[in-house]
Amino acid sequence: MTKAPETASSYRPDALRLPPRGHGWINTFWVLFGVMALGGILIACAVYTAPAVISDWQVHAAAKAAPDARVSEGKCSAKLVIHICDATLALRTPTGTVTRRVNYVFIGLHAGDYRVGVMADPARPDFVTTDLGLDRLWNRTITLLVGMGAIAACIFGALLSLLRNRRTA
Repeated sequence: MTKAPETASSYRPDALRLPPRGHGWINTFWVLFGVMALGGILIACAVYTAPAVISDWQVHAAAKAAPDARVSEGKCSAKLVIHICDATLALRTPTGTVTRRVNYVFIGLHAGDYRVGVMADPARPDFVTTDLGLDRLWNRTITLLVGMGAIAACIFGALLSLLRNRRTA
């Protein structure tokens, strides 16, 4: 037996099916859970990473090596090409010791340890930083802006899809 050729109007794809209506609340829960998780990451970027980038831009032109400073609790970790470095910097000044915690996030290929020197602007010793942070200032800025923009776009897209799905239901 031969079948009649199918035309475009007679073709019905069996593989395309809509999800069942009864599971909408589960999908809503997972979308909202993802939005909350991404929102937490966005807040962490704004609280921990952005202030160090902003202050480094303020002192990058006048920063000099600070021989009376030290790095404590410094560590870097790498995930593929994304490097995350945390350090506590302490600088002795005539008015007392300035302690500052910095967080650097940047992209690059590197194997091994980083050696850092503490830098400070003599006019603004409270913005103590490192040469690693100043050397990678543009990289850190672009990484922060792209990362925060991508996370914000994901949050916006998830909420938009949630609203669209709720309107059609």
